[in-house]
Amino acid sequence: MISVVRDVTAAKRAEEDAKQARLAAEASASRLASVLESTTDSVVMLDLEWQVTYANQRALSVLEARGLRLGESLWKAFPEEENGVFAQHYRRALQEQTPVSFEAYLTSHGIWLEVHAYPAPDGLSIFFRDMTEQRAVERERVAAQQQIAHLARHDGLTGLPNRLFFRERLQRSLTEHPQDGRCAVLSLDLDGFTASNDALGHASADKLLRQFAERLQSKLRSTDILAHFGGDEFAILQGPIRQAQHATRLARRIVEALAQPFDVDGHQVSIAASIGIAVDSGEGTTTDELIRGAAVALYTAKTDRRGSYVVFEPGMQKVLRARQAIKAALQQALPRGELELHYQPLVRLSSGEVSCFEALLRWQHPQRGSISPAEFIPVAEESGLILSIGKWALEEACRTAASWPGHISVAVNLSPAQFKADGLVEAVKAALRASGLQPGRLQLEITESLPLEKNGRNLAILQQLRCLGVRIAMDDFGTGHSSLSYLQSFPFDKIKLDQCFVRGLPGSPEAQAIVRAVAGLGATLRMTTVAEGIETEDQLTALRAMGYDEVQGYLFCRPVPAGQIGAAISACRRQIAAAT
Repeated sequence: MISVVRDVTAAKRAEEDAKQARLAAEASASRLASVLESTTDSVVMLDLEWQVTYANQRALSVLEARGLRLGESLWKAFPEEENGVFAQHYRRALQEQTPVSFEAYLTSHGIWLEVHAYPAPDGLSIFFRDMTEQRAVERERVAAQQQIAHLARHDGLTGLPNRLFFRERLQRSLTEHPQDGRCAVLSLDLDGFTASNDALGHASADKLLRQFAERLQSKLRSTDILAHFGGDEFAILQGPIRQAQHATRLARRIVEALAQPFDVDGHQVSIAASIGIAVDSGEGTTTDELIRGAAVALYTAKTDRRGSYVVFEPGMQKVLRARQAIKAALQQALPRGELELHYQPLVRLSSGEVSCFEALLRWQHPQRGSISPAEFIPVAEESGLILSIGKWALEEACRTAASWPGHISVAVNLSPAQFKADGLVEAVKAALRASGLQPGRLQLEITESLPLEKNGRNLAILQQLRCLGVRIAMDDFGTGHSSLSYLQSFPFDKIKLDQCFVRGLPGSPEAQAIVRAVAGLGATLRMTTVAEGIETEDQLTALRAMGYDEVQGYLFCRPVPAGQIGAAISACRRQIAAAT
C-alpha cells in the first residue's frame, strides 16, 4: 500500500478567510446600498464610458422617465447636457481626480440642482438634490431684506432719500472737503399744502407730492441730492458749488418751475414752495449748523414772503426768540393744567375689539389755542422739560386706564431723554402702584432715536421694564436706519409700522411689498404687528389680508379726551362691523 498525505490546513484556512471576506464584502455592499437608498439625495454611479452602473431609487425614477436603463450612457437621457455645465464639471473631476461641488440649472426639467461628484479610477459617483424650492425661498428672503434695507434710507411715498441718508451724505460732503467747491442745503416746504390735503384727500395729496418731487428732480444736477423728510418737507444737498449765488440760482429755478400748475386726478392745482438756504462757509461748518440754518431761513421765508427763498444770515434771531417763547410758555403749561392726554384706539383685527388706546399729548394755550405736538415736543426734549411732562403723562395714562375694561391696555410713548435720566424704572413702578393698573395693561413705546446696540444701559433698562410685566413696542418701524438691528438687540412685544408705508395701499406695488415684508418679519419673530394711519376701507382690507394683528387710524377714531373713551369704543365696533 502506498499512502500520500498532504497538509491542506493553510488552504482550508485561506478558503475560509476568502469566504468570510466575501460575506463581509456582501454585507458591506448591502449596508451601502441601504444607505444610498435611504438618503434624500439622488445617487448615480458612472463608469469611464459614462454608462450608468448604479442608481438608487430616487435617481432611477428620474432616469427611467427619460427612457434610460442601467448600463446605458447618461447622455442618452440628457443629450442636451453632454457638452454643457454638468459635463464640464464631471470631466474636470475625472481628469483631476478631485471631488467637485456646484449648483446648476437643469434646463430639461426646469429645476436647480445641487451636485457633488466624487471621482474614482473606474468612474464617477454623483450625488444630486433638487434645490428649486430652497432657491425660491432664499430669493424671497433676500428680496424682503433688500426692501427693508432700502426703506431704512428712503422715503416710502416718493422713493427719495430720507433724512438719515441726507445727513450721511451732507456729513461726507463737509468732512471730505472737495477741492472743487463747497456745498449748500436748501430746505423746502410747500405753501398751503395742508389746505390742499384737506381739499384733495390724502391719496390725491400724495400724488401731488410725487409730482412735486419729480419736478424738483428735473432741476437738479446729477451731483445734487433731493430728499423727502416727511409730509411736505423736502431738502436739497447742492454741491459742489463755487459761490453762494449758485444756490440762489437753483432756488430761483425751482420757484419758476412751480409757477406751472400740477394736474392731479384731472384737477389743476397751483402750489408754491418756500425755500431756506444755508451755504457751507468752508470754515468748519457742521451738519447740524447747515440744516438748522436752512430751517431758520425757511421759517423766515414762510413768515415774511411765502413762495420765495431766503439765505440764512447770522442776524436771523427772531426764529430763536420764538422758540424761546415756546419754551418759556411750556414751563408753565403743566402747572397751569394746559396739557392733557387724548387717546386713540388700536383695534385687534381677529376680534374687531379695541385692544389698546395710545396716549397722545395735547397743549391748549390760553392765547395761542391748540399748539401742535410737532412744535412743542422737540422744544420739551431739547430743554429737558420732557422729563417732568413724560412723568406726568405716564401717571395720568395709568390712572385713566385703570378705570377701563380689563382687556384694554394703554400705550405711552417714552422719550430718549427719559432713558438718559435716572429713575425711569422707578417712575413706571410708582405709576403702576399709584393707579392700581396691572403691569400687563401698560405698553411702553420707543423709537429708533433711542440707541440700543452700543448702549448696554438702555438695553438693561428695557429688560428691567420687561421684568415688571409691561409690554415694549417699537414705534414708527421702518423710518430709521436700524430697524432690523433693533429687533436683534431686544425681543420687542410689538412693532408698529409707520403710516407713511400704509398710504400707498392698496394701489402701490412697492408699498404692498414693504408692508407684506414687515408682516412676515413680525410673524417669524412672533411679535404683534400694528399698522398706523389707516384712513380707508381699502387699506384695512389690504392689511387684513396681509395678516396684521392690530390697526390704528382715523378710519376708526381720532384721538379723543378721556371722557369720550366709551364713545370711541362704540365707534370702532361700528366701523369694524361695517367693513366686515
